[in-house]
Amino acid sequence: MIDRNKPTGLARLLKAFGNSIKGFVGVYKNEAAFRQELLLAIILLPLGLYLGRNGIERALLLGSVLLVLVVEIINSSIEAVVDRIGLERHELSGLAKDLGSAAVFLSLGMVAITWLLVLWR
Repeated sequence: MIDRNKPTGLARLLKAFGNSIKGFVGVYKNEAAFRQELLLAIILLPLGLYLGRNGIERALLLGSVLLVLVVEIINSSIEAVVDRIGLERHELSGLAKDLGSAAVFLSLGMVAITWLLVLWR
C-alpha cells in the first residue's frame, strides 16, 4: 500500500535530514553519557587520524570511536521507548536497559582493543 501523503525524492531526504538533526540535538540535551562519549570522540578522532599509519588503520581507529556514539544513540532510543511505555519497574524493562548498557560497554571495549592492536607496534 502506497501512502500518497509521504514525501518522496529530495523532500524525503530533507525531512530525514531534519529528523536526524532533531535526534542529535535530543540525545545531546538529554543524555550525559552521550556528551561524555562525544567529548572522548572529539579527542580521539583527530588523534586517530594522526596516529594511523595508513587508511586502514585510520578507518579502524575512527570507526571504533564512531561506533560507540552509534551504540549510545541506539541505547538511548531503547531507554526512551521503555520509559515511554511506563515508569513502573518490570523485569523485561530492566533487561532491555541492561542489554543496551552492555552493548555500549562492549563498544567501548572494542575501542580499547582496536587502539591497542593498531598502535602496539
